[in-house]
Amino acid sequence: MDIRVSTEQGRVPVTVLHLSGDVDVTSYEQLQAAAEQAYAGGARYLLLDLTHVGYVSSAGIRAINHIFYLVRAQVPEESDEAIRPGVEAGTFTSALLKLLNPNPRVTEALHITGVDMFLQIHNDLAEAVASF
Repeated sequence: MDIRVSTEQGRVPVTVLHLSGDVDVTSYEQLQAAAEQAYAGGARYLLLDLTHVGYVSSAGIRAINHIFYLVRAQVPEESDEAIRPGVEAGTFTSALLKLLNPNPRVTEALHITGVDMFLQIHNDLAEAVASF
């Protein structure tokens, strides 16, 4: 997998991880490491660009969950306690991590695993950046 990082300026700076290739058991740690490096460098709003991702395995879903927990770890408004009512009601979506342009196969994996219930999915980069 190849990961290119860029920053888009909206109301806040959004770090975009542009992924190319499958996110699976051979690459999920690379994705986690890239997100951790971006976070350590000051990124607080992350967008995963899945435009060029053909497949996401359970390891890839685990990496996305890892990033979800990473970005909200220091944000009281997204603590487990704070988001629990919204998660239980099906109304919570992360303000810190969003997804861009997954193909139908990836969208199905996100839906089956429930990731699409708490992460917004956008099909347009400008719209995604503006949503932060």
